[in-house]
Amino acid sequence: MAKKQPDSCGLGPAFQVIGGKWKALILWLIHTEPRRFGELKRLVPDISEKMLIQQLREMEADGLVHRKMFHEVPPRVEYSATALGVSLDDALIPLAEWGKTYGDVIAARRQAAE
Repeated sequence: MAKKQPDSCGLGPAFQVIGGKWKALILWLIHTEPRRFGELKRLVPDISEKMLIQQLREMEADGLVHRKMFHEVPPRVEYSATALGVSLDDALIPLAEWGKTYGDVIAARRQAAE
């Protein structure tokens, strides 16, 4: 039996849902407007099609993303953030701001060292 880790600060479950390289970016891209799969693929050019599909499925299973299928020819699918996904994206904004500040500090340190 795996040892259960304490989640007293709440970061464990949060990182479990949003962890990885792509999920936060995907969530940011769909939090204001629905996006089609091809559009997401173009907006995140470094992600493979397989990985994008996997990340969207995981986020849908976690309740962050809504997948809407249009019964047309050819079929069309749109992905949008659920209320839970929007709330997570809102919670990530301060972290993103911290990351930008941190990146600036590191860049300044490297420049000063040259």
